[in-house]
Amino acid sequence: MLFGKQSQRYEVKLLLAITIGLALAWVIEPTLPASSWVWRMFLAVGCLAAAGAIFRLDAIRLSGSEKSAQRYIDMLCRLDHHDLADAEVNGTLPELPENNHWQPIFSRVRQCLVEYGTRADEAEHNWTSSEVRLRRVTNDYTRLNDFANGLPDAALATNQYGEIVWANQAARNLFALEIDEAAPVLAAKQLSSTALIDLLTDTLKRQSASHRTSELEIAAADGNSCWFRVSCRVLLGEGEEGAPEVTGTVAVLADISSERGIQKRHAEFVSAASHEMKTPLAGIRAYVELLLDGEAEDEETRDEFLSVIDTQADRLQRLIENLLNLARIEAGVEKVDKQNHSLNELLESAHAVVQPSSEQKDIKLVVDLSPMYLGVLADRDMLMQSAINLLSNAIKYTEPGGKVTLRSRMEDNAAVFEVEDTGVGLTDEDCAKVFEKFYRVKKDQKMAPGTGLGLPLAKHIVEDVHGGSLTVSSRLGTGSVFRISLPSHSRSQC
Repeated sequence: MLFGKQSQRYEVKLLLAITIGLALAWVIEPTLPASSWVWRMFLAVGCLAAAGAIFRLDAIRLSGSEKSAQRYIDMLCRLDHHDLADAEVNGTLPELPENNHWQPIFSRVRQCLVEYGTRADEAEHNWTSSEVRLRRVTNDYTRLNDFANGLPDAALATNQYGEIVWANQAARNLFALEIDEAAPVLAAKQLSSTALIDLLTDTLKRQSASHRTSELEIAAADGNSCWFRVSCRVLLGEGEEGAPEVTGTVAVLADISSERGIQKRHAEFVSAASHEMKTPLAGIRAYVELLLDGEAEDEETRDEFLSVIDTQADRLQRLIENLLNLARIEAGVEKVDKQNHSLNELLESAHAVVQPSSEQKDIKLVVDLSPMYLGVLADRDMLMQSAINLLSNAIKYTEPGGKVTLRSRMEDNAAVFEVEDTGVGLTDEDCAKVFEKFYRVKKDQKMAPGTGLGLPLAKHIVEDVHGGSLTVSSRLGTGSVFRISLPSHSRSQC
């Protein structure tokens, strides 16, 4: 509109110049000679000069206006939008006359720049706040992810389509997972456990926020199978109109292999203890029934039956005492009276206890003790019991005419004693299991009766009570060496 008015002003000025020229020509023309074409030409030139003067004066005025506008634009471009609002007040921008046709346009431009600058400030502030929130969320995610990766339990999450979208380091190691959040893969293609896949799928179908727990045996990526207690639940997000919507599932796998092992060993222990108790009880019951039925008609037969009953009762008593001793030691409630003792004196006492058994079986019992004083801080009765168990075990599984050697010596800061026999020996498998409760070598069970608790009890006494070590080395058909090492304790340390 403004530029249209400017064009109209130019047209009016042009018409005014032409009108003035024609008027002069109409006034002057009658006074000129009819044949004076020269004067007519001068008259036309004058009219054109008058029109040109008018246009020149207007051009000069417009040129000054354009220069002011140019300076105004230059200053407008240099100013910060924060100063534009007060630019005219503080004199930063040149003043434009009220009649300057550019003044409305530039005022509007300045106003738009102020508005855009204010919006830019708001956008920058919002951007900065968003960056701060994003950084905080990123830090929180990193901390939580580091925390999850530090957990010993495996954890993984799937989306609503059954694709694995996240897994902590334990789960990645367990299943050899490679997670790509941009291109997730179905759990059925990455997990080696069908039971776990079924549990995740069933949980997703139920769409319930409650936990589902199951104990599963899962084969790891390295081929080893372990038992896990798997806790699984759905993940809820916000759906349309704010309603909760299932977005996936999360599963946590806690390794319970050790618990399963304990349960298995406990069951085996109860089964073995029951079996060991049944044997003497069955013998006692059988001979008591024979006595009650009057099968023992003479004194000699009755004495024989009573001797068998007494032997089986002693066996049952030893079994119960060993079980109680093991239970007390493992529970840490066994009363221990540690004092400074000479290891050689303890071994001589143990030798005196088993000497009659070795002579009865025609086994040579050799004592080769160190001439040095071997001081140990020990419970005398318990440590002596361990030595007796080892010596008795060696005598049991050595054929008549064989030899059992008891020796002691000092090794670095440890007092060591060994029980070596020339018996039937053990395989590598037997050596690994011989200290387990109720374990007895199958091929040698007929050589001598036993409860399978003597060696486990000796190991508990040596290692758990006295902080030593009990090991075995053996060769099948040649013999075995049981070695006990105890921390040395001199008299000056009492």
